[in-house]
Amino acid sequence: QVQLLESGGGLVQPGGSLRLSCAASGTIFSRNTMGWYRQAPGKQRELVAVITSGYSTQYGNAVKGRFTISRDNAKDTVYLEMNSLKPEDTAVYYCKADEPAGRFGTLEFWGQGTQVTVSS
Repeated sequence: QVQLLESGGGLVQPGGSLRLSCAASGTIFSRNTMGWYRQAPGKQRELVAVITSGYSTQYGNAVKGRFTISRDNAKDTVYLEMNSLKPEDTAVYYCKADEPAGRFGTLEFWGQGTQVTVSS
């Protein structure tokens, strides 16, 4: 049973920083593509950042240059460093794991989410 546990969300002022963590269990973490997505009230869930097993990264346009995704395979954890936060970054942030499943393709797993609120 794959479990993803996010932490690090909270309330921060505009211009501030936060670091989110997602600890994975029940999976061979190093093989997975890991990602962060977010969903604001009334909006669709959107890509924030993704990091592959080979450490390639991809970012959503709204966060390029401000957010950094990283992973520590020894700790089965993926991180999202968020700087220069804006009120429009307010959302629930979700961790996602894409686990290779051979001929079955890829299995997707989601965490429960952590709230990030950017407000003065």
